[in-house]
Amino acid sequence: MAAGVELIRSMAAGDRAAFAAFYDRYAPLAYGVILKVVRDRADGADVLQEVFWEAWRTATSYDAERGSPEAWIVMRARARAIDRVRARRRREETFVAPVADAVARDVGPDVARQVEDRDLVGAALDRLPPPQREAIELAYFEGLSQTEIAARLKQPLGTVKTRIRAGLERLREVMGRPA
Repeated sequence: MAAGVELIRSMAAGDRAAFAAFYDRYAPLAYGVILKVVRDRADGADVLQEVFWEAWRTATSYDAERGSPEAWIVMRARARAIDRVRARRRREETFVAPVADAVARDVGPDVARQVEDRDLVGAALDRLPPPQREAIELAYFEGLSQTEIAARLKQPLGTVKTRIRAGLERLREVMGRPA
């Protein structure tokens, strides 16, 4: 335990070699915890990176009296893994279908019409005010949740929701489709 505490103290002082040693020592433990929660190796690797980046940034806040280095990193790993699972669920449960899916459902198997409708959607997006277009593009083309869009744009969540709702209403008007 003492070695782990010393590594964290050195990390807090900006010692990159201590961070590398800390990572080598605790990454297998953290990754095992993460994989049990996210159940996907690619997501697990991303979460592991987030956990150790957070550990590097917050090493100064570590208090050995509150827990061991193992408990400190496992707690962070578990929390970030749960956050990842929740974010994935939110994206899967989004309240509106992606524009491409909506167009595909409306046009059926007629490929020529699908191409025409995609062009129509592109032209309709170009007619939206930039803030509405940006929020819709982030939601549909990058798959971000409204909360993630708000964080990326540094805008209140309510503003993002309003922009998406107003933009979708405008798209329906421009495309001549009922709400």
